[in-house]
Amino acid sequence: MTSSHTDETVIYLDNSATSFPKPEAVYQTLDHISRTCAANPGRGSHKLAHQAAIQVLQARMAVASLFAVEDCSRIIFTTNATQAINQALFGLLQPGDRVVTSSMEHNAVARPLHALQEQGVIVDKIQADACGRITLQQVIDACTPAPRLVVINHCSNVTGTTQPIQEIGPWCRRQGILFMVDAAQSAGAYPIDVQSMAIDLLAAPGHKSLLGPPGTGFLYVAPGLSLRPLMYGGTGTLSTHLEQPEQMPEHLESGTLNTPALAALAAGIQFVVNEGIGTIHHHELMLAQRLRQGLRQLDKVTLYGPDNTTVVSFTVEGLDPAEIGFNLDCEHGIAVRVGLHCAPDAHRTLGSFPQGTVRVSPGYFNTEQEIDQLIHAMTVMCSA
Repeated sequence: MTSSHTDETVIYLDNSATSFPKPEAVYQTLDHISRTCAANPGRGSHKLAHQAAIQVLQARMAVASLFAVEDCSRIIFTTNATQAINQALFGLLQPGDRVVTSSMEHNAVARPLHALQEQGVIVDKIQADACGRITLQQVIDACTPAPRLVVINHCSNVTGTTQPIQEIGPWCRRQGILFMVDAAQSAGAYPIDVQSMAIDLLAAPGHKSLLGPPGTGFLYVAPGLSLRPLMYGGTGTLSTHLEQPEQMPEHLESGTLNTPALAALAAGIQFVVNEGIGTIHHHELMLAQRLRQGLRQLDKVTLYGPDNTTVVSFTVEGLDPAEIGFNLDCEHGIAVRVGLHCAPDAHRTLGSFPQGTVRVSPGYFNTEQEIDQLIHAMTVMCSA
């Protein structure tokens, strides 16, 4: 089968995996810093090393500002949200500790918890409803006796379902329970305030709704909370000591950081701030609702999850999601995600296991015309 389109005409609707394209400033920053300021930050006294350190600091401050973090040294840069989650879970939990989580978690949370469970950590899952939602009361009921940690996916990568973290966090804080949020899908897409939401650990990637490049992410660690490092090594400080430095962020941040990518992440965050999270969300929600309205006209289509999210997950009677994705890609130049989306428990909850769904996740740079092209393609497919 030959393609009837070129790469330049691809309609990209897989922004839940990674946002694309990026704002022009992200590309420009990557190029500029790579050419002019890619020395090793914090590893030398010369001007280029100092300039690189400033770039990293500015990125750290940009992240801290967006999430209402008062001390930017509590922001740890990672290569992605998965590394941040692993640092948090393996750095905190010990055999005998109990964790409460949900049935909507991504494998980035579920797999580390499974590994920790095999080491003696107790893991209890709250069963979400058919739309993927849990309630504060379910959390309260599950927290008897009180666990060491509650870890919740703020926004589902399968359906876009959001959890009431603004209620869960303060309740956990009053009970002395640590609260961790996987913000892989929500950082940059929804307002997050670690103070008012009483978040102790916040993990997020830079390459999704923060519009930064791949290979960037961060973990926020609340003041007074100490984690065991996931990695040990050079930090540019206390080099005569074999022990890992205790001060943050060096305690959890060994090795050379990706200065160009972090500078580009700061550019992505600045774009989000300038445009406004609300403006971006409104546009993406409008596109998702337009798609849902079109898909509802097709008898064979089943939609999953709530109606008020920016992610559209669906199946078509008689067609495998993989077949749909292949057809959209090859015949129509439309890129979507199909399958289980690294979240099998979520699909069990939604009733779409084991085949998974077709997931469409519009971004800020998508248009109504592109959504209409997808609706037309699905209309053709469903009538074949």
